[in-house]
Amino acid sequence: MRGARQIWWLLVVAFVMTSTAVSGQQMSEEQIRQRIGENVKTMRSVQADFVQTKHLRILDDEMVSKGEMSYEQADKLRWEYKTPYTYTFILNKDKVYLKNERKSDVIDVNQNKVFKEIARIMMDSVVGNSLNDGKTFKTQIGEEGSEWVATLQPQKKDMKQLFQKIVLHFDKSQVCVSRVELYEKNGDKTTIELKNIKINEAVSPGKFTID
Repeated sequence: MRGARQIWWLLVVAFVMTSTAVSGQQMSEEQIRQRIGENVKTMRSVQADFVQTKHLRILDDEMVSKGEMSYEQADKLRWEYKTPYTYTFILNKDKVYLKNERKSDVIDVNQNKVFKEIARIMMDSVVGNSLNDGKTFKTQIGEEGSEWVATLQPQKKDMKQLFQKIVLHFDKSQVCVSRVELYEKNGDKTTIELKNIKINEAVSPGKFTID
């Protein structure tokens, strides 16, 4: 299940990267959706550091991991954990590359039903369709203090088995989502914070190489 959860987290990251600034005067939910759709068209690449904190309900403990991510429109994503363990996920068009300390694997998404669905949702997110994809998420967007907050309720069976809800926090002064909260069915919670975000800067082609 750990691998499945990591893959679904990557889908959320893809969604996050479509969700550009919604700062300014108070806006209706429909205006926010429209602004996101307009702004994503100008986003060619995103690079950032991340800190992921997993809160374990049963053990009343936290696990913190850190790494880097890179995205290039519209079908390339690298998500790399660097500490306390190493794990790399690369999506390049119709290929997925997975690597940990012990082994690596390359998957053709067209030959794997699960990964094909993952790739479809990811690509829908990257082109800005996630907020309007009622089959995958039921989404509510509102304002809480200095933030815009989007709450995603999973609609598909596989997602429902993993998550109760997913919450995205937008700082009005920033150009990307700054925090993602994933509430799992078992009571655990994972928080992903993006830091040192760089938008539309050149990304080394090697970041997305799949051998």
